[in-house]
Amino acid sequence: MIQVCLLKDGKLLTGGEELLGHEGRKWVDVQQPTEEKMALLTERFGLHKLAVEDCLHLDQRPKLEEYPNHQFIVLQGFTVAGKDVCELTLHEHHFFLAHDWIISVHEFPFAGLDQVKKRVMDDPRATLERGTDFVLYMLADGLVDAQFPLLDTFSDELEDLEAAIFERVEKSHLQRIFELKRTLVMVRRVLSPQRDVVGLLSRRGIVHIHDKTTLYFRDVYDHLVRLYEQIDASRDIVGNVMDGYLSMVANKTNDITKQLTIFSTLFLPLSFIVGFFGQNFEALSSKGNYYAMWVMIIGFPVGLILWFKHKQWL
Repeated sequence: MIQVCLLKDGKLLTGGEELLGHEGRKWVDVQQPTEEKMALLTERFGLHKLAVEDCLHLDQRPKLEEYPNHQFIVLQGFTVAGKDVCELTLHEHHFFLAHDWIISVHEFPFAGLDQVKKRVMDDPRATLERGTDFVLYMLADGLVDAQFPLLDTFSDELEDLEAAIFERVEKSHLQRIFELKRTLVMVRRVLSPQRDVVGLLSRRGIVHIHDKTTLYFRDVYDHLVRLYEQIDASRDIVGNVMDGYLSMVANKTNDITKQLTIFSTLFLPLSFIVGFFGQNFEALSSKGNYYAMWVMIIGFPVGLILWFKHKQWL
């Protein structure tokens, strides 16, 4: 699907492939790119074949590349596929930027991109008329801002997991910790190089990026720095949660060992007493010895329990 927003003589026209041949400032959005779609755009806008090849293989690293008549930018982001914060969908967006046109290529629908479309259609003079680089800024900003709710949900999950571990530790907690850790590593691996790309866009001297637009890219760069700091904080929390889990498991093991040791200590003198008075000696069969045996059987455990409490072992 190819959608075109064309600004011509102050009027915004929207439609499909029939607007590609018209003159004016354009934003072309391509969802689910195919060789046929990209060949059509390559013929019309002179896209470089290496950049087009990258668009057809959605496994690129965030980057900024300069070609003879356009810039090629790759940015990425995540959305949560379901209720589980670890079920992430990677959104890889490719952008071709020139002076009078911008082409955005992506595989999946994205809410932030739809919001930018609505903003352009509602007020084309304040968006598309300001330049194609400003449209790129809005798309990058929407992609980056969508990560804040995701990381907030991630932090809430870690806090709930930490509270659950200290309340009652379970084996399933360890598996969840590793799932969150893997997800956090994946997010960090994507957003880390993206910070460098936006940092380049925020500098002056980049072709097709006006000096006034670099100020807006600085804001996106600041958001990425905040995201990166939040990721580092979450990594520390994951480490604390893991330490808490191991501590609770060790304490539980020590508590079980202590209880078993106490039971063994209580039954050790009882075994001696029963074995001693159970010997086949005629002198021990008197009634007094019978009562003495039961007094020792009851007295020894009670005395040991009182002694354990005195030592604060119980």
